[in-house]
Amino acid sequence: MKRPIPIMSVPRLTGKRAIVTGASDGVGLALAMRLAQAGAELVLPVRNQEKGRSAADAIRTAAPEAEVTLEALDLASLGSVAELTRRLLADRRPLHLLVNNAGVMAPATRQLTQDGHELQFGTNHLGHFALTAGLLPLLRAGEARVTTVTSSAARFGTFDWNDLQSERSYSPARSYGISKLANLLFALELDRRSAQAGWGITSTAAHPGTTLTNLYSAGPNLGRTRLSPQAAVIGKLKRWGLFVHGVDEGVQPILYAATGSESHGGGFYGPNGIGEFTGRPTELHVYRSARDAEAAAKLWAVSEQLTRMSFESPVTGG
Repeated sequence: MKRPIPIMSVPRLTGKRAIVTGASDGVGLALAMRLAQAGAELVLPVRNQEKGRSAADAIRTAAPEAEVTLEALDLASLGSVAELTRRLLADRRPLHLLVNNAGVMAPATRQLTQDGHELQFGTNHLGHFALTAGLLPLLRAGEARVTTVTSSAARFGTFDWNDLQSERSYSPARSYGISKLANLLFALELDRRSAQAGWGITSTAAHPGTTLTNLYSAGPNLGRTRLSPQAAVIGKLKRWGLFVHGVDEGVQPILYAATGSESHGGGFYGPNGIGEFTGRPTELHVYRSARDAEAAAKLWAVSEQLTRMSFESPVTGG
């Protein structure tokens, strides 16, 4: 682990257009607020429009002059991803920031996306892979920075290429780790391919540590008849000051990865505390599980096949 990053101020982003997925609450909303306060124009694609409107109101309260546009997006539907990318491509306005933040964590039973993929792999990875591919012309036009949010769970992720989507054996934590490892591998491979092909895109990865948000209740309660105790346990740990921090702290590594003047392509950022649960933002060493460039290339090929998307000629198949 490297030295912690000094507390940063977000550079002025006037004239920059930014997309943040999962910005209706939690870390995504905190990130969107900070970007808006720095002058960025925001596009917020959300699944729940009511929550999206509340988030937009909160952002405008924090940044009264903010330009905020809500869009509909369900990352668990490749068709929904296709519809959003078509609308944005028709607008032809360059994108300067894309933060692939939205996600689902650890449903108790194996759930599926609308396209039949395991929910965590399909939402956390495939949905964002397809979104980034579909927006590639706009990202190239804006020489964008793309930041993909992963998790320290990626450290323990392993791919079984014969059971990538946990059809034979499902474990909530294991499948979450697979999806987050896929996020990290995607971020690193995107930066490599951009450099090789001259796309002009800078790709970074970040994780927020253990941050108390509704992620700890929404996912674990899917497929359960009784409420999961996970959110209550995390809440107690935060009150006791143990291994959990708040949204204001959790957003810092992502904010630095997305806007920091010294963050760089292929960089990976997170908290510097014990176990990377909490702490000040720092550049992390890439986990051993994510250092295999051949695995990253194979995941890329599999993802293109599953999403019917290609970064060479991004045609939406949804």
